[in-house]
Amino acid sequence: MKVIRIIGRSITNAGKSIARNFSLSMASITCTIITLILVSLGVLVSYNVNNITKDIEKELTIVVFMKKETTKEELNKTKDALSKIDNVADVKYTSKDDIKNNMASEYPSFSKMMESWTDANNPFQDSYIVSVKDVRDINETVTTIKNLDNVDIVKYSESMVGELINIFDAIKTGTICLVVGLVLVTAFLINNTIKITIFSRRNEIDIMRLVGTSNTVIKLPFLFEGLFIGVLGAIIPILVTIFGYTYIYNAVSSLGTSNILSIIKLTSPELIVYKTSLFILIIGAVVGMFGSVKAVRKYLTVWERKY
Repeated sequence: MKVIRIIGRSITNAGKSIARNFSLSMASITCTIITLILVSLGVLVSYNVNNITKDIEKELTIVVFMKKETTKEELNKTKDALSKIDNVADVKYTSKDDIKNNMASEYPSFSKMMESWTDANNPFQDSYIVSVKDVRDINETVTTIKNLDNVDIVKYSESMVGELINIFDAIKTGTICLVVGLVLVTAFLINNTIKITIFSRRNEIDIMRLVGTSNTVIKLPFLFEGLFIGVLGAIIPILVTIFGYTYIYNAVSSLGTSNILSIIKLTSPELIVYKTSLFILIIGAVVGMFGSVKAVRKYLTVWERKY
């Protein structure tokens, strides 16, 4: 019962402190709102960039052209060898007859000429389409494939792969740094708010310390105050995250194929907005409590040295 009374009184005092220092609390909440919106933006961008990267990685493949004189037995051995390479995810075989038939159906004007082609004079080559697990290791995988028997030519978009990896890595690193930096800014703002609150109540805290009140009882009201500021500051960012991202997702999804933005495949809101909202709420609460505890602990440490 005593613990419940202490917690209840601490919550009440925290609410009174926010009301008493309303303008200061609102300034801190407003700054928290702005920083948490930016944190949410950073998380959403990072998540979508990661998914877009994975989609692009699935589309990036290696085309392995076999030598024309390669027998069926040798083709099967090559397929087994390709499948055993660590970074290879999937191997699909395309015969030169399949390539001829696809070309004939796609370009009817050449179909009559291609009908006269036999297996001996077919200029196309048997090939394998190789999908990789990690695009970052694609160069090593290509080198390994080139060293296999009966492999003639290996084609893949080397320059494009390198550029895409660098761009997406830079975006992900930037968004992570942004999120971490904004979380620290939020903690700093709440910390300063609590410091000013402590300063305005320093006489009360001094009296509590002189009559033997424990540090835990003194810290609790400030802990809840930081929690309330963090949670209140997270409400609007959560609403912006849910409704804002859903609106953007629907807007991008409704674009026609002729629009350049239509190539961007955003993650479905159901898979991301609620996770991000929970993350924002936790960040606001934890950072608020951390900032308040740090501020009051520093004051109590100075008080103990003084007395």
